[in-house]
Amino acid sequence: METAIRFDGVSKRFILHRERARSFQELALNLLRGRGNGRREEFWALQDVSFGIAPGETVGLIGPNGAGKSTVLKLISRIIKPTSGRIEVNGRVGALLELGAGFHPDLTGRENVYLNGAILGLSRAEIQRKLDDIVAFAELERFIDVPVKHYSSGMYVRLGFSIAVHTEPEILLVDEVLAVGDAAFQRKCLERIRALRNNGVTILIVTHDLDAVQRNCSRLVWMNTGEVVSEGNPESVVRQYIEWSLRREMDHPQAESLAGRRWGAGDIEITQVRILDDDGQEKSVFRTAEPMVVEIRYRATRSVEYPVFGLAIHRSDGVHVTGPNTFVDGNCVPMVSGEGLIYYKIPSMPLLEGEYFISVSVHDEQETTMYDYHDRLYPFAVLKPRMGQHYGLMVFGGRWLVGGKSLGEAV
Repeated sequence: METAIRFDGVSKRFILHRERARSFQELALNLLRGRGNGRREEFWALQDVSFGIAPGETVGLIGPNGAGKSTVLKLISRIIKPTSGRIEVNGRVGALLELGAGFHPDLTGRENVYLNGAILGLSRAEIQRKLDDIVAFAELERFIDVPVKHYSSGMYVRLGFSIAVHTEPEILLVDEVLAVGDAAFQRKCLERIRALRNNGVTILIVTHDLDAVQRNCSRLVWMNTGEVVSEGNPESVVRQYIEWSLRREMDHPQAESLAGRRWGAGDIEITQVRILDDDGQEKSVFRTAEPMVVEIRYRATRSVEYPVFGLAIHRSDGVHVTGPNTFVDGNCVPMVSGEGLIYYKIPSMPLLEGEYFISVSVHDEQETTMYDYHDRLYPFAVLKPRMGQHYGLMVFGGRWLVGGKSLGEAV
């Protein structure tokens, strides 16, 4: 089978130097004492990694920070060499790996275009022919003859990406660096990536944007601690990754989670929060349209009149989704004393796929005293519905009406 990229048992080791000598005198003393120049520690960024990518395939590489994703891209682009194993790369590689990687700060944008093009094997005539398109895509006409050390981070990204996609790569590597661009530039980049994909370019994308990789990739590779955990269908791999990520979040000791994320006067203490299904069983992963119940257990150290219980849901990227409470929903709690329970029931989960966090709180009716607040301490995940709408933030539950000359006549 023809292959664009193949990793066969690839491992990459880095040597970390601890407590390096800060002077010649300190180095000499360390050598006399048999310590050498500080302590050396091995770090294996990749361990026996094997996978293949076919020509024209668009593959996403996902995983937590430190999983080894960027190391894979650097090995493919030959910035570093493997410690062991074999790497096969068939085709001209265009790479956007790090902000301003390969740019000389004292050269102008124009000069850096020629420099990067030459490194990629293009002749001066080829670069000259593409120059106007590169500059126009990067929207840097006014600044192309300014040294890049004066560029903003956004200008760096625009020029770097434009060079990478205009040098006719057969293989395009894109790291998470695109996340620093503005929304309009990100859309422009994704459109360009789709065009390259339609023209048969092999694309490998490293990103934390699970929604984007499901839309744009035919296959995903999930990595963790330098190893391939799973690869295959995007929906299946994302589901596995979300469930793993959520379990890891929930396995953190409660004391660590609470540090700096809980406060309040303490007249009412929230003692336990559980996320349940409709049968009262604890659950952390739901599908869109499934019911969900949030159970809040509390203890009041004194009798408190008209407390207001509330919760908030945030998506993992910080988007505030909703914030209901007993007061705005018209469910007055006249008084609490001692221990008790309160529930918030969602009959049909409107959220679409993603990771979310629940905050819970209880305060007085005038919102002047916060008795207890738990800030985004309770994670849950939502998976795609098996049928129906897949993209966006939530399902409205609306209904399409067809035909008729007026709303009343539509069916």
